Amino acid sequence: MKISRLLSKKNFSIIFIILIGFNSYAEDKPVDIWNLDKKQTEENISTTNNSTDNKIKEEIVINESSIYKSQNKKNEDEIRLDQDLTSSKVKIIGLYDPEDYGLDIDMWLNSDGDQLKNLISKLNKIKLSDDASEIVNISMLTNAYYPKKNISNEEFLKFKSDWLIKNSNLDLIEKFLVNNEIIDVDYKLTKFLVDQYLSNAEIEKACNIFLNNSTPIENEYLSKFNIFCLINANRKNEAQLILDLKREQGFKNKYFETKINFLLGYTSKIDESISEKTLLDFHLAHKANPKFTFEPTENTDKIIWKYLSSFNLLNTFQEIQISELEKISMIEKAVHNKNYPEKDLLQLYKRFQFNINQLLNAEKTYKLLSNIEARALIYQKILLESEMVEKFKLLKILKDLFKNDNLDQAFDIELKKFLKDVDPTEIPDNLTSFYYTNIKIQDDQDKKIKFNNNILHQSKLVNYFNGDFTKSRITKDINNFLKKIKKDKKYLLSKRDIIFIESLKADGIEISEKYNDLYKVDNSEIPTDIQVMINNNEKGTALLRIAEVIGQDKVERMDEDTIYFIITTLNQLNIGLIRNKILLKVLPLKV
Repeated sequence: MKISRLLSKKNFSIIFIILIGFNSYAEDKPVDIWNLDKKQTEENISTTNNSTDNKIKEEIVINESSIYKSQNKKNEDEIRLDQDLTSSKVKIIGLYDPEDYGLDIDMWLNSDGDQLKNLISKLNKIKLSDDASEIVNISMLTNAYYPKKNISNEEFLKFKSDWLIKNSNLDLIEKFLVNNEIIDVDYKLTKFLVDQYLSNAEIEKACNIFLNNSTPIENEYLSKFNIFCLINANRKNEAQLILDLKREQGFKNKYFETKINFLLGYTSKIDESISEKTLLDFHLAHKANPKFTFEPTENTDKIIWKYLSSFNLLNTFQEIQISELEKISMIEKAVHNKNYPEKDLLQLYKRFQFNINQLLNAEKTYKLLSNIEARALIYQKILLESEMVEKFKLLKILKDLFKNDNLDQAFDIELKKFLKDVDPTEIPDNLTSFYYTNIKIQDDQDKKIKFNNNILHQSKLVNYFNGDFTKSRITKDINNFLKKIKKDKKYLLSKRDIIFIESLKADGIEISEKYNDLYKVDNSEIPTDIQVMINNNEKGTALLRIAEVIGQDKVERMDEDTIYFIITTLNQLNIGLIRNKILLKVLPLKV
């Protein structure tokens, strides 16, 4: 429960009355939530703080001691997910209103847990495109009842959390945790969030999770983080009181308490011990030692590398000697993990000394060197090379040298900068694949739509899916267009035209039966398992299956047959808003 609320006099008055009621009932049935009598509470106050404001301290202690457990019990009852999904006790955990995406609160009720587990396992192994990720986001984070068959509520909540962690959208994670008041319930997701913020040197963001929280925190790691945040916010009295209450519960952690005592100002003695057990432990070592220094090793956790980089604690590597190949290897791994700047690594490569023969024959001599020296030699040769085709070959060699050591992300950003200066028309045929794989191609959504009113799916009628047409107007315009097509014997409806027409029909747009012979609907293209999902109205599972089909691709670059069955599936499930978003990507001509 947030400490600032515990300080409220209104809360104190209510709690005081409750406590009086407990005391009057004690003769018949003793109630002692914390096993602390009044004398113990007063002693806690006197030993905790010498402030003259004893009334405020008493309020904090009484609230913490008498309500903490009972409130926590109440909170656990509220988040307990009843297996009977028709019960009013069910707590639905999500972010989006079902109506926002044309879904409904029963979208998972008919889903089979075993099928879901298998499907989600497959999705976790794929690096999904933005289009596929957006669909998973919508399906996972829409407020809906839990599936009932072969899966527990806890397992399904874990799927949501695992997805959020994989996607690593910190703003989204924060909204999910705060809006659903599950900071302590889903403590693994909360730990991931605050650790990520802390590793980015965003202490204020990490602490806001706790300072704005109104629910009890039982998890030990999060509770310790909360105490640090109170100290960081200069609310030391509250931090000390919570720590004292934790000690009453049996909490013991010499390392943590030593660092906290320094931050509280109870000792000026600097403890130089450094723990890498958790990121919070590491951060406390940094904060409690004004002369903190730390040199990471190959075994240092990635998130600590990231922390060191964010807090500018990797300065020692700027003085590294080129003979220290092991340290350079660590830097390369840190760059690959995006915890050290690429440009700094490349500057280090420039410090290597090579003779003129090695530089002139770099494409041969690099094979005789260690992997690190080889990369340094090829990079220096790239800087010296003026011929575009030769430089392009060297860039590929350097990228492959990184890939061979599983460090391909260590030469990513700077490679793109090189490639931006290259004219694609001058690239040799055997290197075009390398170019398009590594250069960031302009996103189609950044291109402008070019309407062609001679082609149905490229005409201005597609703006209907933007909401630009009334139902009466689109009905009139589509029938007029089909009338013109029927007269034109040379015009054959394309797959995209058919997708357009079928989507209008799914929305209830009346199209004259005399145009039925212009094309034939073939639902046999829909995979059998997806058709079963349609028949069972399994909207949530069907969306995940569509995301799997899209996979790493962008929808606008997928073949027409795949687009056809995806749109047909969404039409049959009446998921119009997601369908419209896809249609506006795949139908119009963009240049």
